[in-house]
Amino acid sequence: TGSLIEQLTTEKYECMVCCEVVRIVAPVWSCQNCYHVFHLNCIKKWARSPASQAEDGNSGWRCPACQNASVQVPKTYTCFCGKVHNPEWNRNEIPHSCGELCGKRRQCLDCPHLCNILCHPGPCPSCPAFVTKTCECGQTSHSVRCGQSTKIHCSNVCGNTLNCGKHSCTQVCHAGKCSPCQLTVQQVCYCGSNFKEVLCGSKEELSDGFGSFSCQNICGKKLNCGRHNCKQVCHPQPCQLCPRLPQVVYRCPCGQTPLSKLLELGCVERKICTDPIPSCGKTCGKPLSCGSYEFIHTCESLCHEGDCRPCSHTSNIYCRCGFKKKVTAITFMCDKRCNKKRSCGRHKCNEVCCVDTEHKCSLVCGRKLNCGLHRCEEPCHRGSCQTCWQTSFDELTCYCGESVIYPPVPCGTQPPECKKTCTRPHDCDHPVYHTCHSEEKCPPCTYLTQKWCMGKHELDSPICGTLFYPHRAIRYRRICQVQIQAPESGDCSPCVLAVLSFQSCVMEPIYMLPQIKSTTLFFRIAAISIATKLTDLQLGDSVEISRLITKKEMKQARLQCDEECLALQRNRRLAEALEIDDNSDPFNIRSSGPKYSDLLKEDARRDLKFVSDIEKEMRLLVEAVNKGKHTKKSHCYPPMNRDHRRIIHELAQVYGIESVSYDNEPKRNVVITAVKGKSVCPSNTLTSVLDKEMQSRPAPSLPHYKQTDKSSGSSGLSKPLKEEPVIDYFDVQD
Repeated sequence: TGSLIEQLTTEKYECMVCCEVVRIVAPVWSCQNCYHVFHLNCIKKWARSPASQAEDGNSGWRCPACQNASVQVPKTYTCFCGKVHNPEWNRNEIPHSCGELCGKRRQCLDCPHLCNILCHPGPCPSCPAFVTKTCECGQTSHSVRCGQSTKIHCSNVCGNTLNCGKHSCTQVCHAGKCSPCQLTVQQVCYCGSNFKEVLCGSKEELSDGFGSFSCQNICGKKLNCGRHNCKQVCHPQPCQLCPRLPQVVYRCPCGQTPLSKLLELGCVERKICTDPIPSCGKTCGKPLSCGSYEFIHTCESLCHEGDCRPCSHTSNIYCRCGFKKKVTAITFMCDKRCNKKRSCGRHKCNEVCCVDTEHKCSLVCGRKLNCGLHRCEEPCHRGSCQTCWQTSFDELTCYCGESVIYPPVPCGTQPPECKKTCTRPHDCDHPVYHTCHSEEKCPPCTYLTQKWCMGKHELDSPICGTLFYPHRAIRYRRICQVQIQAPESGDCSPCVLAVLSFQSCVMEPIYMLPQIKSTTLFFRIAAISIATKLTDLQLGDSVEISRLITKKEMKQARLQCDEECLALQRNRRLAEALEIDDNSDPFNIRSSGPKYSDLLKEDARRDLKFVSDIEKEMRLLVEAVNKGKHTKKSHCYPPMNRDHRRIIHELAQVYGIESVSYDNEPKRNVVITAVKGKSVCPSNTLTSVLDKEMQSRPAPSLPHYKQTDKSSGSSGLSKPLKEEPVIDYFDVQD
């Protein structure tokens, strides 16, 4: 109120509709809900505009400030208290006021006094009067400010009568009604055999004088005859008359003949209820529970007292589910099992002769909850399970402990996100750039390092932790020979060469040991030495095989140098004497034609059709990219096994095509890309090379058996070597 008076007097108050200053002589309108002041003309225009209409369309227009809906559109300029129309401005009074007492009712519902200050904008101040109020229980009174909303409580016991009308409230002075009586009373059933306790004053406490409730047992009280007991279920009101009293029974047991006629025929008149009821001698004829709607079976015994005998007839009776029927005297159950789905939609009913309509599932759900640790213990149901109800009261922190989620922590909650740098131990000593994480394995190090290739041909800056296989500077197939030191063996140390073949676009190697005759030993050395010591090989170090294989395998690994070894040694000495570089090709021998590896040729012989199709596809791709407008063209092969992918990678290297393996097993596939000017078709395809070799190959001879050293003590003949698949290190998944 004070702020509004000051701003209106100094003409600093702005209308929210036109954003202009409200002058002291301008007609205004004040909202009675938020007390904002607007120009009268502005509020009239706003009330008639479509933007001011309420959402339901029937509540009138909305105040621009508080969105309170009003039905009537303001038409006249009045003072703030509403008594004077078009009030004149007086420099000694508040602008837009009449200068008289406000007289409006205050918002407090308990205050009966009117506002006693001059006509003003804004809400009326609280009432300054004091009144006397009693406490909640009415035993004490206090003088408080008028309109005070707080309740008065004393320290006395309430003492008001409770709902039962018998007991008093024992709570300390409180607000609202007293709580229902919590004392219990004992009730007896109508027949007087059972008791129960109920709250005092409840509806169950009401009694009709015979008892308060039915125990659902047989009444058993003595009837008025004094000889028979009541056979009704526990009931209110007195028991009925004995159904065998002479004044109650008027007919014979079957009900066909009145007793008066039987008395005329000489039957003895009944005096008391225990006297037998005379029989008429006719067939009973009472309907039995068996039979059907079309044919009702009746009792065939003579008129008798008591229950009728079982029916002696047979009839076509359906089982309870209605699937089968047979001739029998009693109801039966068929052996058909219900095939309908239960209410859960997962299990079958499987009940014998089922008559259930809902087929509720009685099994436990047992599915894993969203937390992944506990299982649903609810009855088997449709749809998703509820969230895990278990809660931990321990703090959940990130790995470094900086971020914390305080208990209670719902089960399955992930550790909090942390912005701090990861503090886990890392394989390298480079700076860490990733944040704290909950995964056990850290992301790869992104620090740039400098590494040589295995043959120390090229230096590059790969990311830390990745293998470096230079391929950009290699225009032809470069074979990098890495010598692995073998144990000393007498006269000549056998040389073992590991040939590392690089693809044109993917930094994944394929290792082969062409000098080792035993494939079993090759796999052991390749898997243990080359794969596990790859970092040492990258740095140019050698690997000692004697620490990785047994002594027996050492003896088997001692190979005699053959003619190829001698030729290599002779060429190496000649090259050193003439100072010829190993990478040079002065006689254009290497570039004379494509060179296919023995392993690739062997694979082509096993599956010639597959290799022929791959070469055909590569030739078409290379020809299309060299003749077309685009610089690159790609082809995606369907998912295939590792051996077929290795064949594609090796053939792509011959054609100068880039090849990359994608996806995980068993959907891993290869995508090849031909580049204009780089990809070329070789002069001789692999299939044509194999045809020439087949034509020049001599007739097949008997299998060759290796002759072992006689001094070793083994037999003279050994079994042929068993072929085993070659490990494709190029196609290994991450």
